[in-house]
Amino acid sequence: MGYLSVMIYVLRILHILSGAFWYGSLIFIMRFLMPSIRAAGAAGGPVMAQLNQRKLSLAMMGAAIVNVGAGIWLMFIVSGGSPGPWMRTGMGRTFALGGSFAIVALLVGMTVVAPVTRRMGTLAATIGRRGAPPTPEEIAEMERLQQRNAVGTAIIAVLLTLAVVAMAVARYV
Repeated sequence: MGYLSVMIYVLRILHILSGAFWYGSLIFIMRFLMPSIRAAGAAGGPVMAQLNQRKLSLAMMGAAIVNVGAGIWLMFIVSGGSPGPWMRTGMGRTFALGGSFAIVALLVGMTVVAPVTRRMGTLAATIGRRGAPPTPEEIAEMERLQQRNAVGTAIIAVLLTLAVVAMAVARYV
């Protein structure tokens, strides 16, 4: 087995595992965790603080960056270093489309969801340290942040679903 074959295997493993973590975590958070935290009201604050402390958003961002980076590197290798002709094939276009969805999802995560999640965790930690119920202003701020987070997460979920579908069918297009 040559160096290039080993590199392709390693990149594919990194791409698939980081993508599975990114997509799976996102769907779990969107479908189960965030609705549960919202339903818990102020009692959900400590959970948000713990997620922030454990750097969940950083782990997801790291997985997203590894996923996109490995995907770009794989496309370059598979295209023989000349992506132009390869991108004119059905497979090349489909992989590129899926990759584009993932890159946009990464950008939405970096610019919308990650900052909002950090702010929610910080606010929850502040409320928790104080030991008193949240003020009406803090409740309103948390609800605004949760709504923004939900919208950003839903956008990313749609984009990643499209990316996963494109990756799954690209070899057959």
